[in-house]
Amino acid sequence: MSDTPSEAEPRGSASKDSVGKPGAGAGAEEPEVSEVSGAPADEAPADEVPAARTGGEPSQTGSAQGDSGGSGSGGSGSGRAGSGGTVSEKRKAETRNVDTRDLDEDEEWDGPGTGPVVESWFADVQAKPPAPIRDATLWAALATGVLSMLLLGDGLALNLLLVAIPAALGAYYAAQAAGRRPHRWTLVWGVGGLALLSVPALRDADWPSFLAVVAAVAAGSLALHGGRTWTGVLFGPIGLYTSLVTGPLWGWSGLRERSGGARGNVGPVVRALAVAAVLLVVFGALFAGADAAFADLLGGLVPDASVSGGPWHAVLFVIGVVGALVVAHTAAAPVQWDRVEVPAGRPRGRVEWALPLIVLAALFAVFNAVQLAVLFGGYDAVLDKTGQTYAEYARQGFWQLLLVTLLTLLVIVFALRWAPRDSSGDWTLVRAVLGTLCVLALVVVASAVRRMDMYVEAYGLTRLRISVVTVELWLGLVIVLIMAAGVWGARWLPRAVLASAAAGVLAFGLVSPDALIAERNVQRYEAKGSFDLDYARGLSADAAPALDKLDEPLRSCALRSIAQDLEGADKSWYATSLGEARARDILDGRPLSPDADWNVCNRLSTELAYR
Repeated sequence: MSDTPSEAEPRGSASKDSVGKPGAGAGAEEPEVSEVSGAPADEAPADEVPAARTGGEPSQTGSAQGDSGGSGSGGSGSGRAGSGGTVSEKRKAETRNVDTRDLDEDEEWDGPGTGPVVESWFADVQAKPPAPIRDATLWAALATGVLSMLLLGDGLALNLLLVAIPAALGAYYAAQAAGRRPHRWTLVWGVGGLALLSVPALRDADWPSFLAVVAAVAAGSLALHGGRTWTGVLFGPIGLYTSLVTGPLWGWSGLRERSGGARGNVGPVVRALAVAAVLLVVFGALFAGADAAFADLLGGLVPDASVSGGPWHAVLFVIGVVGALVVAHTAAAPVQWDRVEVPAGRPRGRVEWALPLIVLAALFAVFNAVQLAVLFGGYDAVLDKTGQTYAEYARQGFWQLLLVTLLTLLVIVFALRWAPRDSSGDWTLVRAVLGTLCVLALVVVASAVRRMDMYVEAYGLTRLRISVVTVELWLGLVIVLIMAAGVWGARWLPRAVLASAAAGVLAFGLVSPDALIAERNVQRYEAKGSFDLDYARGLSADAAPALDKLDEPLRSCALRSIAQDLEGADKSWYATSLGEARARDILDGRPLSPDADWNVCNRLSTELAYR
């Protein structure tokens, strides 16, 4: 949200967007440096900054920085020299300057050039006290608790999204009371988090739903905190846990004010709700006993709130209310993780920095040349020379290439931290070396994906294989984003990387991986006659449309486990996924064959596995 301190760019912090600055390597637009003050031209004058993280006493800005280098304001006869030395020295000073308006004057720092001590990295991240809780936030928390109690007891599907909506509204009202306005990235994270919660409503498989829920929590945290730097987006989810105690206490204090203060009394409201509930229960039971059709309709619409499940419903109610208050408190008083100051790395000389990377790039180039030769028709020669089979060659290479991609990203991170940054020539060197390494790494990504495709052709598609190839493709996208940051700047890079991860998880859930696995393996069976029946039995109901294409009795053998799971799960509409509903329709329209008993299925499993 735009007016929260976490959305304001910390002044003088070079470590947060270091990828796009000279100190970070992959080139970005460099801020203009004033020849008078040595500060970026679009920032306030230096005399507005009360202190600098340079150790010792706060810098005296009234002297026009004339004591830098041992000369007065006009001792060198040059305005540039008199204002603090060369442009390079000013850039180095900027990496140590921070906005210290909220820091104590007696805070200790290391000497010049060493950056803040480790204990002070988090000195300026404390949240401000939240504004008093609004009535709308309290009602939203109550609605979240009630929906949690009524809907979440039967499993997770559409009900999870229904519970999240009032919690999101409560956070919006709390942020509005605190004076925070929605930012465009706030809307992106908020809408993205709600979209991720739609995956459990669409897919029966637990593993993509779990990933979607985790990603939704991360996206929601970014919507509440407004993080924009690497520290902001990585530490943001921790802010939710810091409100686990303060959030409920904040809500309880607001409730006490309303129950006994001048703002009114909640007693009449509670009594009215109790009377309405009694009337609904009594007359609803009478109407249900008078008409079977109405009873069936009422049973389908009203969630199960039986006495036997009372303790569990109470726990769900408390979880819903506390969760909504935690989210609202975080929106009203977010922890300022963007203010975490990570000291910049010491720049290295050109030879010390570039030589290892150039050698690594040459190794990449030789490997990629061999891969391109193999890719364009050299498989037979390579297999004859190595004595490997087609599948063994594919299996051997993928995992190593995946690790190469991960290590390449790690090398780029450390290279950016220690990149030389004293002149425009250093900019050019960093862009050329890291740009070349990124391009060669993309070829490695393409080779790894091709190896996995070969492996799938030989052995079929599994959950592990589709997951790791998805990760490999996302890593390739991250490399492309790093290359773009080297051209257009890196201020947007942390949020872009996190947004691409969330979008990847959402797409992964929407395309239904279990359905893709079943579809690919059915196609492989039709082409080669080989089919892993045991693995197909372990797929979720999402795979039913693809498995339904098999001939009998193989179809019934593959669908038997899904049919048994659906028979034992009599869920309400809000706890039933679209995948389950489709599988139930398929089985109702075409029941399993009675000839497909376990003996037949075991024989087919053995025969088809070794074809």
